[in-house]
Amino acid sequence: MLILIAGLVLFLGAHSVAIVAPYWRDRMALLMGQIQWKGLYAVISIVGFIAIVWGYAVARHSPVILYAPPYWLRYVTFFLMLPVFPLALAAYLPGEIKTATRHPLLAATKFWATAHLLSNGSLAAVVLFGSFLAWAVVDRISLKRRVQAPIQTLPASPFNDAIAIIGGLALYIVFVWRLHLWLIGVRPFL
Repeated sequence: MLILIAGLVLFLGAHSVAIVAPYWRDRMALLMGQIQWKGLYAVISIVGFIAIVWGYAVARHSPVILYAPPYWLRYVTFFLMLPVFPLALAAYLPGEIKTATRHPLLAATKFWATAHLLSNGSLAAVVLFGSFLAWAVVDRISLKRRVQAPIQTLPASPFNDAIAIIGGLALYIVFVWRLHLWLIGVRPFL
């Protein structure tokens, strides 16, 4: 469990610098140089992500069960996960979805975390998904008070929403069909 928590601290900590210390972040980027700052950010994020995956895998071998969700909540999870991949793609494909949601990647994170909290009652799952949900809520609130750094996206196009929806749903189908088991080691419908 300590590996999971350390990974969350590194990953979410790196992603929270803009929330808690935006001026410090800007100053460090100027002092270090933009490329070096982004490189450090990327290394910390990758190490954190690897620790999250490893820590969660270790914690799943000896789970501490906090609650046992009813089986039918897996179908609610399946339904709540439908917009996740289209929203994630819409973050980088400017269109009506991005305009309507404002921050589609944060919305995708909230859907993903909430869906998984409904169908996973272990301590490790609550720590993992609860941390991401809390972080996404705090980040979204903080964006109302700060200027968001520009995200490199594809040029705006009337087809971007269709690409996000069709591509996102295709990714979702492939993920549920094969990738979830291969990457996570869990069948979504077992």
